[in-house]
Amino acid sequence: MLSDDQSRRILDAVDAAFDAQLAFTQDLVKHPSLRTREGTAQDLIYGAMEGRGLEMDRWELDAEELSAHHGFGPVTVSYEGVTNVVGTYRPAEERGRSLILNGHIDVVPEGPAEAWSRSPWDAPIIDGWLYGRGAGDMKAGLAANLFAFDAVRSAGFEPAGRIHFQSVVEEECTGNGSLSALMRGYRADAVIIPEPEEDMLVRANVGVLWFKVRVTGNPTHPREMGAGFNAIDAAYTAISALREVEEKWNADRGQHRYFEDLDHPINFNFGGIAGGDWPSSVPAWCEFDVRAAIYPGISAEQAWHELQECLESLGRGPESITAVGVKTGFFSEGYVLEPGTDAEAMLQRTHAQVFGRELESFTTPGYLDGRVFALYADTPPLVYGPISESIHGFDERVSVESIRRITKSIALFIADWCGVDEQPGTPVPAQ
Repeated sequence: MLSDDQSRRILDAVDAAFDAQLAFTQDLVKHPSLRTREGTAQDLIYGAMEGRGLEMDRWELDAEELSAHHGFGPVTVSYEGVTNVVGTYRPAEERGRSLILNGHIDVVPEGPAEAWSRSPWDAPIIDGWLYGRGAGDMKAGLAANLFAFDAVRSAGFEPAGRIHFQSVVEEECTGNGSLSALMRGYRADAVIIPEPEEDMLVRANVGVLWFKVRVTGNPTHPREMGAGFNAIDAAYTAISALREVEEKWNADRGQHRYFEDLDHPINFNFGGIAGGDWPSSVPAWCEFDVRAAIYPGISAEQAWHELQECLESLGRGPESITAVGVKTGFFSEGYVLEPGTDAEAMLQRTHAQVFGRELESFTTPGYLDGRVFALYADTPPLVYGPISESIHGFDERVSVESIRRITKSIALFIADWCGVDEQPGTPVPAQ
């Protein structure tokens, strides 16, 4: 365990470099790292890691290779030029425990720019908040990982354990980025993922399925609508049927640990719809996109089978609707961070030291890459990050002081978890 003096040196080092940390985070936000367009932001991350003397690795994701893994999310885009970046710190003598500091560089679309109070890519700091698409989700966390490591070294220490800094893609759509890093061989004794989690630790997390439903109709002229079959009307019937599945799954929440007290843990989002070819033709087709959550312990295949049965049953109804579901992204299962790990106990200590209060945990109905480590690497994922507002919405922002505190907690965790050696020539404080 760190001494009071060692801890103070590390905390002071975070404060000393905090303006530089915020500036770097702002630079990251100014790169619109939308899906398949993460390249320039990854260039920035690569340079930052390389400049810290880390052993660098950058590779393009391979959908065919990934598809062999149980946790693969089906891909609807080309992965040409879509890369992960990992920087590895190796001590001269590896005596401490190893650590992965993970974060995703990809962001969701910004929506209509005129709905923002300022450009989504300007990254200003106003009244204690850093604004911009991806500021909270999760570029502030990516920067915190690097600057927490800097603080340990600036304080005169060298970590005694191996550390992998991961900047991954595809977190917002398939989870294939972190999965690819795992398949490449990156493993450690613990993982920290500083997602925007309100200064708390995620205890349990849903799985997510993405799919597209195509409904077919029979086109006619509107003057003969009775002889046709409107696919758009039928799509709304299909949506209603899926809503019934959603409510059925929510009614089962009492059977799922950590979800019992949530009002509506299972959410189906209908995120896009298109159909028809001509205003004066009864639509022959309609497609809509779905994001469906599932409980930990429910396999993706089991949930998919039930959803497919729901759609197939529409063909046996009075209107005989043909609705076919196709996987389009996430095909992931949920996870629970079981209490009692050494990693969580240490994070509880570093959090209390920085925040002056106990670390709280909570259950989230959103997707997290923590599932890759919990389900496929037997590694406790500590998903723990700063306070944010309006992630995936307009005027996304992250609390500046929360970033500072989270960075301090991660820095102390690095030093305590990995162990530290005094750098040669570091003055020893008087006793």
